Amino acid sequence: MTQDATSTATRGQQPVNRRWRTVDIIVAAVVAVAFGVVFVAWGVLYNAVTPVFVGFKPAQAVIYGMWLLPGVLGGLLIRKPGAAVFTELVAAVVSVLLGVDSPLAIILYGLVQGLGAELVFAAFRYRRWRLPVALLAGAVAGLVPAVMDNVLYNVAWAPTWQLVYGVLVVVSSVVIAGAGSFALVRALAATGVLAPFASGREQTPR
Repeated sequence: MTQDATSTATRGQQPVNRRWRTVDIIVAAVVAVAFGVVFVAWGVLYNAVTPVFVGFKPAQAVIYGMWLLPGVLGGLLIRKPGAAVFTELVAAVVSVLLGVDSPLAIILYGLVQGLGAELVFAAFRYRRWRLPVALLAGAVAGLVPAVMDNVLYNVAWAPTWQLVYGVLVVVSSVVIAGAGSFALVRALAATGVLAPFASGREQTPR
Protein backbone atom coordinates (compact mmCIF):
# COMPACT_ATOMS: atom_id res chain seq x y z
CA MET A 1 0.00 0.00 0.00
CA THR A 2 1.39 3.41 -0.92
CA GLN A 3 1.90 6.17 1.63
CA ASP A 4 -1.01 8.15 0.14
CA ALA A 5 -3.30 5.14 0.28
CA THR A 6 -2.29 4.47 3.88
CA SER A 7 -2.99 8.08 4.80
CA THR A 8 -6.39 7.96 3.14
CA ALA A 9 -7.32 4.72 4.86
CA THR A 10 -6.16 6.13 8.19
CA ARG A 11 -8.50 9.08 7.80
CA GLY A 12 -11.33 6.68 7.00
CA GLN A 13 -11.99 8.20 3.60
CA GLN A 14 -13.02 5.17 1.60
CA PRO A 15 -13.71 5.64 -2.12
CA VAL A 16 -17.24 6.85 -2.75
CA ASN A 17 -19.41 4.39 -4.68
CA ARG A 18 -21.21 6.73 -7.05
CA ARG A 19 -23.27 4.07 -8.85
CA TRP A 20 -26.92 3.85 -7.93
CA ARG A 21 -28.24 0.44 -6.88
CA THR A 22 -31.80 -0.72 -7.39
CA VAL A 23 -32.48 -0.26 -3.68
CA ASP A 24 -31.23 3.32 -3.90
CA ILE A 25 -33.67 4.12 -6.68
CA ILE A 26 -36.57 2.45 -4.91
CA VAL A 27 -36.01 4.15 -1.56
CA ALA A 28 -35.39 7.56 -3.13
CA ALA A 29 -38.58 7.18 -5.15
CA VAL A 30 -40.60 6.14 -2.10
CA VAL A 31 -39.30 9.13 -0.13
CA ALA A 32 -40.07 11.45 -3.02
CA VAL A 33 -43.61 10.16 -3.52
CA ALA A 34 -44.31 10.35 0.21
CA PHE A 35 -43.18 13.95 0.33
CA GLY A 36 -45.13 14.78 -2.80
CA VAL A 37 -48.22 13.91 -0.77
CA VAL A 38 -46.85 15.86 2.20
CA PHE A 39 -46.33 18.88 -0.07
CA VAL A 40 -50.01 18.91 -0.95
CA ALA A 41 -51.06 18.68 2.69
CA TRP A 42 -48.51 21.30 3.69
CA GLY A 43 -49.80 23.63 1.01
CA VAL A 44 -53.30 23.32 2.44
CA LEU A 45 -51.96 24.07 5.91
CA TYR A 46 -49.85 26.97 4.63
CA ASN A 47 -52.87 28.59 3.02
CA ALA A 48 -55.06 27.89 6.05
CA VAL A 49 -52.77 29.77 8.43
CA THR A 50 -52.20 32.72 6.09
CA PRO A 51 -54.71 34.92 7.99
CA VAL A 52 -52.62 34.48 11.14
CA PHE A 53 -49.77 36.35 9.46
CA VAL A 54 -51.83 39.05 7.76
CA GLY A 55 -50.29 41.73 9.99
CA PHE A 56 -46.75 40.78 9.00
CA LYS A 57 -46.75 38.49 5.97
CA PRO A 58 -43.01 37.68 5.91
CA ALA A 59 -43.39 35.83 9.23
CA GLN A 60 -45.22 33.00 7.46
CA ALA A 61 -41.85 31.91 6.11
CA VAL A 62 -41.13 30.22 9.45
CA ILE A 63 -43.00 27.14 8.21
CA TYR A 64 -41.48 27.17 4.71
CA GLY A 65 -38.76 24.61 5.37
CA MET A 66 -40.94 21.54 4.85
CA TRP A 67 -40.74 22.08 1.09
CA LEU A 68 -36.95 21.74 1.26
CA LEU A 69 -36.84 18.59 3.39
CA PRO A 70 -36.93 15.79 0.77
CA GLY A 71 -33.86 17.06 -1.06
CA VAL A 72 -31.70 17.14 2.06
CA LEU A 73 -33.18 13.88 3.34
CA GLY A 74 -32.60 12.11 0.04
CA GLY A 75 -28.99 13.19 0.00
CA LEU A 76 -28.37 12.06 3.58
CA LEU A 77 -30.09 8.72 3.04
CA ILE A 78 -28.76 7.65 -0.34
CA ARG A 79 -25.37 9.39 -0.28
CA LYS A 80 -25.00 9.24 -4.04
CA PRO A 81 -24.62 12.04 -6.60
CA GLY A 82 -28.01 13.27 -7.76
CA ALA A 83 -29.99 11.95 -4.78
CA ALA A 84 -30.93 15.40 -3.48
CA VAL A 85 -32.07 16.61 -6.89
CA PHE A 86 -33.95 13.38 -7.58
CA THR A 87 -35.97 13.33 -4.37
CA GLU A 88 -36.80 17.04 -4.38
CA LEU A 89 -37.73 17.11 -8.06
CA VAL A 90 -39.80 13.92 -8.01
CA ALA A 91 -41.62 15.13 -4.89
CA ALA A 92 -42.48 18.33 -6.75
CA VAL A 93 -43.70 16.37 -9.78
CA VAL A 94 -45.86 14.13 -7.59
CA SER A 95 -47.44 17.18 -5.95
CA VAL A 96 -48.20 18.54 -9.42
CA LEU A 97 -49.83 15.26 -10.42
CA LEU A 98 -51.96 15.54 -7.30
CA GLY A 99 -53.27 18.88 -8.48
CA VAL A 100 -51.30 21.74 -6.92
CA ASP A 101 -51.44 25.12 -8.63
CA SER A 102 -48.71 26.55 -10.90
CA PRO A 103 -47.30 23.19 -12.03
CA LEU A 104 -44.41 24.55 -14.10
CA ALA A 105 -43.27 26.84 -11.30
CA ILE A 106 -43.49 24.01 -8.77
CA ILE A 107 -41.36 21.73 -10.92
CA LEU A 108 -38.80 24.50 -11.46
CA TYR A 109 -38.65 25.14 -7.73
CA GLY A 110 -38.19 21.44 -7.08
CA LEU A 111 -35.29 21.27 -9.49
CA VAL A 112 -33.37 24.29 -8.24
CA GLN A 113 -34.05 23.59 -4.56
CA GLY A 114 -32.71 20.09 -5.03
CA LEU A 115 -29.67 21.52 -6.78
CA GLY A 116 -29.06 23.80 -3.81
CA ALA A 117 -28.77 20.88 -1.42
CA GLU A 118 -26.88 18.81 -4.00
CA LEU A 119 -24.19 21.48 -4.36
CA VAL A 120 -23.37 21.24 -0.67
CA PHE A 121 -23.05 17.46 -0.69
CA ALA A 122 -20.94 17.70 -3.85
CA ALA A 123 -18.73 20.35 -2.25
CA PHE A 124 -17.88 17.81 0.44
CA ARG A 125 -17.33 15.17 -2.27
CA TYR A 126 -20.16 13.03 -0.88
CA ARG A 127 -17.95 12.07 2.08
CA ARG A 128 -19.21 14.21 4.95
CA TRP A 129 -22.61 13.65 6.55
CA ARG A 130 -22.45 15.27 9.97
CA LEU A 131 -25.05 17.69 11.26
CA PRO A 132 -23.20 20.85 10.07
CA VAL A 133 -23.29 19.56 6.49
CA ALA A 134 -27.01 18.82 6.76
CA LEU A 135 -27.64 22.30 8.15
CA LEU A 136 -25.60 23.89 5.37
CA ALA A 137 -27.49 21.88 2.75
CA GLY A 138 -30.75 23.15 4.22
CA ALA A 139 -29.47 26.72 4.22
CA VAL A 140 -28.29 26.69 0.61
CA ALA A 141 -31.47 24.98 -0.55
CA GLY A 142 -33.42 27.65 1.32
CA LEU A 143 -31.57 30.45 -0.44
CA VAL A 144 -33.27 29.42 -3.67
CA PRO A 145 -36.88 30.19 -2.69
CA ALA A 146 -35.69 33.09 -0.54
CA VAL A 147 -34.46 34.81 -3.69
CA MET A 148 -36.98 33.48 -6.20
CA ASP A 149 -40.04 34.28 -4.09
CA ASN A 150 -38.91 37.86 -3.54
CA VAL A 151 -38.20 38.32 -7.25
CA LEU A 152 -41.34 36.62 -8.55
CA TYR A 153 -43.99 37.16 -5.90
CA ASN A 154 -42.92 39.69 -3.29
CA VAL A 155 -41.85 42.58 -5.52
CA ALA A 156 -44.46 44.89 -4.00
CA TRP A 157 -43.09 44.41 -0.49
CA ALA A 158 -40.76 46.87 1.17
CA PRO A 159 -37.08 45.85 1.06
CA THR A 160 -37.09 45.24 4.80
CA TRP A 161 -40.01 42.83 4.45
CA GLN A 162 -38.22 41.02 1.63
CA LEU A 163 -35.07 40.75 3.73
CA VAL A 164 -36.94 39.39 6.74
CA TYR A 165 -38.78 36.93 4.52
CA GLY A 166 -35.55 35.69 2.94
CA VAL A 167 -33.84 35.26 6.29
CA LEU A 168 -36.80 33.39 7.76
CA VAL A 169 -37.01 31.06 4.75
CA VAL A 170 -33.34 30.14 5.20
CA VAL A 171 -33.69 29.71 8.97
CA SER A 172 -36.78 27.54 8.50
CA SER A 173 -34.92 25.46 5.93
CA VAL A 174 -31.96 25.01 8.26
CA VAL A 175 -34.19 23.85 11.10
CA ILE A 176 -36.84 21.81 9.28
CA ALA A 177 -34.93 20.54 6.24
CA GLY A 178 -31.42 20.45 7.71
CA ALA A 179 -31.82 19.43 11.34
CA GLY A 180 -35.09 17.63 10.63
CA SER A 181 -33.57 15.44 7.93
CA PHE A 182 -30.55 14.62 10.06
CA ALA A 183 -32.76 13.65 13.01
CA LEU A 184 -35.01 11.57 10.77
CA VAL A 185 -32.07 9.64 9.34
CA ARG A 186 -30.75 8.94 12.84
CA ALA A 187 -34.18 7.77 13.99
CA LEU A 188 -34.63 5.50 10.98
CA ALA A 189 -31.11 4.10 11.36
CA ALA A 190 -31.85 3.17 14.96
CA THR A 191 -34.72 0.94 13.80
CA GLY A 192 -32.51 -0.99 11.39
CA VAL A 193 -34.56 -0.20 8.28
CA LEU A 194 -31.58 1.58 6.71
CA ALA A 195 -29.27 -1.43 7.00
CA PRO A 196 -28.68 -1.58 3.21
CA PHE A 197 -27.29 1.97 3.32
CA ALA A 198 -24.14 3.51 4.72
CA SER A 199 -26.39 6.01 6.48
CA GLY A 200 -27.94 3.14 8.41
CA ARG A 201 -24.73 1.27 9.18
CA GLU A 202 -23.04 4.21 10.84
CA GLN A 203 -24.05 4.98 14.39
CA THR A 204 -22.77 8.51 13.94
CA PRO A 205 -22.85 9.88 10.37
CA ARG A 206 -19.58 11.51 9.36
